Amino acid sequence: MPRTASDIMWAEAISALARVDRLHRDFFRPDPKGWEPPVDVLETQNELVIMVALPGVHADEVEIVVHDDSLAIVGIRRLPAFLQRARVLRMELPHGRFERRVAIPPGQYEVTRRELADGLLVVALRRVS
Repeated sequence: MPRTASDIMWAEAISALARVDRLHRDFFRPDPKGWEPPVDVLETQNELVIMVALPGVHADEVEIVVHDDSLAIVGIRRLPAFLQRARVLRMELPHGRFERRVAIPPGQYEVTRRELADGLLVVALRRVS
């Protein structure tokens, strides 16, 4: 059976809607790892300093783990209780679980300083071997 221009247009429209629906589902599907905060990694003569942007995150909601070749920063950013029922007009700051792994030079390290102030987590690592 020959296809008309109208049939072709409908087929293309349905295909486009299916692609949009798939993109929408993929975009809003939560990632089990969560979001990744931005980091800066600096090295001084005595230590590695990792700075992580964590606005609105409480210090007791952050876990820091040193692995052989990386530093893991894991935690959660919660929406303040008084905003739980607010109507969202715009939301650009991510909420929920976050995880960031940062590659570090080979060696054994210990955390010598951990400070979270004004939305900036500063972690200092000293090489022990």
